[in-house]
Amino acid sequence: MAGKTSSGGPAGWLRVLRDEAALIGVAATFVVFEAGGDAWLNGLADPLVATAIFCWLFGVMLWASFAVVRHADALAEMLGEPYGTLILTLAVISIEIALISAVMLTGEAAPTLARDTMFAILMIVLNGLTGAALLIGGLMHREQDYNLQGARAFVAVLMPLAVLALVLPKYTVSTADPTFSAPQAVFFAVVTLLLYGVFLAVQTVRHRGFFEQPAAAEDGGAPAHEHHATRSLPYHAALLLLTLLPVVLLSKRLATVVDFGTVRFDMPIEFGGVVIALLVLTPEGLAALRAARANYLQRAVNLLLGSGLATIGLTVPAVLAIGLVLQQEVTLGLDDAATVLLVLTLVMSAMTFGGVRTNLLQGAVHLVLFLAYLMLIFSP
Repeated sequence: MAGKTSSGGPAGWLRVLRDEAALIGVAATFVVFEAGGDAWLNGLADPLVATAIFCWLFGVMLWASFAVVRHADALAEMLGEPYGTLILTLAVISIEIALISAVMLTGEAAPTLARDTMFAILMIVLNGLTGAALLIGGLMHREQDYNLQGARAFVAVLMPLAVLALVLPKYTVSTADPTFSAPQAVFFAVVTLLLYGVFLAVQTVRHRGFFEQPAAAEDGGAPAHEHHATRSLPYHAALLLLTLLPVVLLSKRLATVVDFGTVRFDMPIEFGGVVIALLVLTPEGLAALRAARANYLQRAVNLLLGSGLATIGLTVPAVLAIGLVLQQEVTLGLDDAATVLLVLTLVMSAMTFGGVRTNLLQGAVHLVLFLAYLMLIFSP
């Protein structure tokens, strides 16, 4: 475990300011927009201006997201697994919910944004990042161990929730569109939240050991976390929340620019969901890849499958609730091609995490599915 550092004296405060530069940057960006920068977003017309604002916002929010990961890693070292990865997962998923909610609350019609974002996150997590992690781990260590009971628990909850949220709406007859009626929306929002709550209780209390690295793999692997200088638990908890807050508050601004760019550059409508997914998943995904490379596959499993499950378990109730309050249509049902990809991905995930070891072949299969997803975005 990393040694604790002190923030006393001028040198200590300078070190704190240097370490928390991302918080200062994202907070300053928020102040600039609050102080009049929002005028730049009103009536966006110049693509160069829109591109510059997008790069600024995306860059500073991504920088802050990496700071969130750092504080979550410090908390993970102090609290142990699975609390560390759970804190990180909940933190980054809150950014996704904030971005989607920001678009919905602007009053602009974006009925498919939640669906596209959730589908993009599932494809990136379950295929892109999982495939890369298994490929890297297979190349470095040939075969890798993980806790089978924990991985099965993730998949067992993820499969029904993903199908209920993203496939079933297309086949219900209460509405003409692939949406839930109001009673259906209330029912599925509640049961989704309840089932996710039961899973969290299993993960953190009743069967916590299911989500810890097997002892045999841990003995031969590197530590689970990058060892950053740590301070106190309240310090890292407070800084995590303080860094996350301006990111959430800037979500509406980024969503406005993404919406303009998608229309202006005639990009596929799913592209907006991919942008949000990349912002949400980049820090967490890199942490998972580092864990797989260090032969600590269980942390990668907790991060990746946890992100996919939290995406469904938290985003679906949030967007359905907002849709009901605003009486706004929320399209959740996928089209036929996306449904095939989702079902194939879930089946492949169940097969991949149905044994006690993984290898690079499974990683290659998941990467092929991810490339198929990217191809279908631009050539449906």
